[in-house]
Formats: sequence, C-alpha cells, structure tokens
Amino acid sequence: MDVRTLMRRAAQHYSSREAVVHGERRLTFEAAWRRGVQLANGLLDLGLEPGDRVGVLEDNSIEAADLFQGAAIANLVRVPLYPRNGRAAHLHMLGHTNCRALLVSEHYLDEIAGIDAELPDLEHIIVRDSGYERWLGEQSDADPGVTIEPDDYFIIRHTGGTTGKSKGVAYTHKAWLAAGRDWFYTFPPVEPGDKCLHLGPISHGSGYQYLPIWLAGGCNVMVDHFDTEATLDLLEREGINYAFMVPTMVNAVVHDNTARGRDFGAMKCLLIAAAPIQDATALAAREVFGDVLYQGYGQTEVLPVSMMNSAQWFADLKGSNPLRACGLALPFAEVEIWDEENHPLPSDEVGEIVARSDGMMTEFWNNPEATAERIVNGWIKTGDLGKIDRNGYLYIVDRADDMIISGGYNIWPAELENVIAGHPEILEVAVFGIPHERWGETPYAVCVVADGATVTEEEVVALVAEDQGSYKKPGGVRITTEPLPKSPVGKIKRKDLREPFWEGIDRRVAGS
Repeated sequence: MDVRTLMRRAAQHYSSREAVVHGERRLTFEAAWRRGVQLANGLLDLGLEPGDRVGVLEDNSIEAADLFQGAAIANLVRVPLYPRNGRAAHLHMLGHTNCRALLVSEHYLDEIAGIDAELPDLEHIIVRDSGYERWLGEQSDADPGVTIEPDDYFIIRHTGGTTGKSKGVAYTHKAWLAAGRDWFYTFPPVEPGDKCLHLGPISHGSGYQYLPIWLAGGCNVMVDHFDTEATLDLLEREGINYAFMVPTMVNAVVHDNTARGRDFGAMKCLLIAAAPIQDATALAAREVFGDVLYQGYGQTEVLPVSMMNSAQWFADLKGSNPLRACGLALPFAEVEIWDEENHPLPSDEVGEIVARSDGMMTEFWNNPEATAERIVNGWIKTGDLGKIDRNGYLYIVDRADDMIISGGYNIWPAELENVIAGHPEILEVAVFGIPHERWGETPYAVCVVADGATVTEEEVVALVAEDQGSYKKPGGVRITTEPLPKSPVGKIKRKDLREPFWEGIDRRVAGS
C-alpha cells in the first residue's frame, strides 16, 4: 500500500464532505484532491521526477494541504522546513537532502532570498503569493498515475537540532501508514465528518494525525498559529472531535479563565504529547475537558511507542504511578529498557528507552554514521532515560544528557519540575544543572509566574526538599514573568537556559 492510493480512494468515497478547513476557507474532498493533483502535475511539469525531494517553508494553510496531497500524488519526498529556524538551518535541510524545488509562503520569502545561489541542486522556488492560485489553476487536473512502491520514501522530517546540525529522518510510504495506524489504534474510531484540530504545524507532530483523519473521511481543521482564546472558541464552535496539544498549549488553555463552563462535548480524544506534562497540568486538563485525555510517547525516529487513555492515565493501581507515566506500550510496538552495554533491564530499573515498530525511520538521510549509532540490532536508541513498571507503564525519567550529578547523586530535572509545577502560582518551570563548588553540580529552577504572584525562591526550595529530599533541592531559583524559550514545536529549551551558567567551562558537566 502507498499513501497516494489510499488518499485517492477516500477522496472518491467522501467527495462531497469537508476535508480541509483554514479560517474562512473550506474545501471538500473533491476540491482538495483536485488541487493536490494540479500541484503534482505542476511540479512534474517542472522536470521533477518521482523520488526527488521538495522543501517547503509554511504555516498550516490550504496550501500546506495542497502539498501533502500533491507530493504523495507525484511520489515526491516532502522536506518540511521550520519557520522558527534561521537561514543556516534552512540551508542545511535543503542542501543535505538535495532538494530540487522549494515552496515558500510569501511572508517567509525574505528568509530564503538568494538561497538558490548557495544550493546548486535547488532549481525551482515556487512562491505562494497572489499568483499562486492562477498558476495552480492552469495545471492539469488529470491524475498523473505515477507508479509508487510501498518502500519509496514519503517524507524526510528533521530532528530538532538543538545540539549540532539536525538530522533528516526518512520515512517510507509503508512506515508512514504504519505510524498513522498505530497512532490511532487505541483512539475512539474516527467517523466520517469528525473534525481534527491542528494547532501545531503539520510539519511536526500534528501531521501524523492528518492522514488517518483523511482516510476515515474526517475533516482537518488547520490553524496557522496558537492563541489561547481563539483555540477555546474554535474547539467549541467547530465541535472538534480530535486534537493534539503539546503540554505548553494545554497549560495555557487550562489557565484561561474562560475555559471552564464551555461546551466541549464533541471531543472524543485530546492527545497530549511531544514533551512531559506536569501532574498539575494534567489534572487541570481533565477538569476542563473530562475523560477524553490521551497521552502518548515517541520521537521522530520511532513513533508512537506508548499510549494511554484517561482510564489508564488517572488510574489508582498498585505498583504503578500512572499520573507520572507516558503510557503503555502499544500492541504493534516493542519497548525495552537497556543498560550501557545494550542489555535489557528488569522492571523498575532506570536505563535507556529503546523501541522498534513498523512506523520507525528507515535511516538518517545521507548519514550512515548517525544511523548506525541510533539503530542497534533493529532497535532505535531513543536517548531518553526511563523505566517500565510491573504493570507495563512506561516512565520517562529524563533525557540522558540532562541528568544532574550532584555530590554523586543522580537527579533528573523532570522529577523536580513535576513538584514545582504543583504550586498554584507557577505557570511553567524548567530545571537544569549548574556548576557548584562543593557538589559539582546543583539543580537550578526558572519559574514563570503571572504579574502579582507572591511565591518566593525560598518556597520553591522548601517545596522540593519536602517532596524529593534535601539533596535534590535547587541550589538556585529565578522567579520571572517572561515565558520560557521553546522550540518550534513548543518544547522547553533547557540548554538555552543552562548555557550562560557554563560559559568559559569546557565541559557541560562538573565533578566534585
């Protein structure tokens, strides 16, 4: 099976139903598919051939949907660029994937001006300006009937690249279909006409929901930027059935004074993923939305790995603490915890999370060394530290390189963040290690509060000491009203906060 063939079948069966919505624009399956075919033909007429890579710099939009369909129809490999990245990152992503064409929204044109002069393989830049609709309408709407094999590449998604250059994660048609199947495996069934809200860009995590919704006859509702009040209004007005939020979005929504009392009765599934969620945020979300919450875990290289519904998430189960877990291993995913010699560990022991599934990456594009480091005996090494308890719950303790070693004790920032976030006046928190003369390293907490908050540094230190023990208490706390720095997908960038404390020190770890 391939993505194009299954999408085409759905477009035929649900032709008169709404398929894509963005703002005031609403397309039926027939119209959305026709635009995809026209874009496919337009790209092929430029001389592009199946398997060629096509970059795109965009926000969620009707045009973004055009390329999702169009690239699949032409058997071209989509390479999403991330708007929050700089020019150097765009150059790297386009260059090492040898993109022959780039589609760019008009308001991002300045960011890539002259970029083709630096990239010899980049032959065509298509700007989605006032002439785009005319150009698209001039293309043939006859299906080009390109041959596609299940093992042909479908998309190259890039890792975050917070340390060094980002790596391209290559997915085949077969793997992308498997990832979408597994993503929705434990969700309530999608019915024709159901609506899925894409708050985050479909170039990222939310994009994994686009295809399963389309194949079942649902409607993908696109939002080009996240706004708390607008999101709440849209959830209610459109009767959204499925949505994906990162924890920072959830945190913003549940702290909005208008959230409670609204009608979210249409919601079947609100998936929260892409970063750890604090206990307080999860409980507040359940209060606002009810028992429709799901939490999942995975990463670009292999996903999804685990999932749990509200009954599993908020269960009282001996031997487990589901509120702190990130799900149960999915039926079509294998998950283990390995030690430093790549040997499986027993239940409740902390080690590296490794996983394999039908939806895992094939390779890091054009990077065999990195591929060999991450894929070991068919397993993806995630780089995340975690454990699996006797009931099968998977816990992320932290990223391996974020661990703090203080006086010989291992301290994982997520443990402290969970405790600190329970304070009613703290909206966001990030914990990281800083140098300490006596202990080598000590935790440091940056806490975001609203104007007028009265919480003190001493309160935060005491809160952690009481819950986690004195040896884990922060050696420093900063209270601020400024939001924490975040990646394009809303993940808190601990390294950006930590870096100033290590200036002038060669190693980013310290010994006592």
